[in-house]
Amino acid sequence: MTEPDDLKNVGETPDAEGPAAANKRDPGRELFDWAESLVPALVFVVLLFVFAVRLIGVEGNSMLPTLQDRNYLIVSKLFYDPAPGDIVVLTKEGFLVNADGREDSFVKRIIAVAGQTVDIDFDTGTVYVDGVKQDDSFTKTPTTRRGDITFPRVVPEGCIFVLGDNRNGSTDSRYSYVGMLDERCIVGRVLLRVLPIAKFGAVT
Repeated sequence: MTEPDDLKNVGETPDAEGPAAANKRDPGRELFDWAESLVPALVFVVLLFVFAVRLIGVEGNSMLPTLQDRNYLIVSKLFYDPAPGDIVVLTKEGFLVNADGREDSFVKRIIAVAGQTVDIDFDTGTVYVDGVKQDDSFTKTPTTRRGDITFPRVVPEGCIFVLGDNRNGSTDSRYSYVGMLDERCIVGRVLLRVLPIAKFGAVT
């Protein structure tokens, strides 16, 4: 049966705006919601790079063939204990000073830590730690270049002994003006190479 026109809307509340109004959002509110989600993420990234990780560029060729000039690395010192074989970024007062007069960083590989004895046979280019011949297959050349430090040498407490992978093109713990580096000189361990993109990944 057909209802009279005057009875069709009895008990109904007219919706003047219709379904389109329900789907319409305030642009200002939408922007606020977006910013509210973004700000914590930005704060996290800032805190991460201030306290946990740093982005550092390589300058020079002392770590060839493992690292090249202008590689960019992610490094961190968070919960880090130095260990032989680690590649680390370091600073040392008076060793490298940039154009702004600030201490510059440099990259080396830890060969030995506190209490270990380092010996180098420069005739054969062989490195020994606690009498054990080290695997130097990752180096550019055998270690035949001498510094002004005599060997064998025991690494003091709280210090590390470092070499560059480009053994005959690196200034490192073989020289007294670098020497055994205090662990406090460590900026962080190298975790990742991020540039160039073609070489992105962990560094060992």
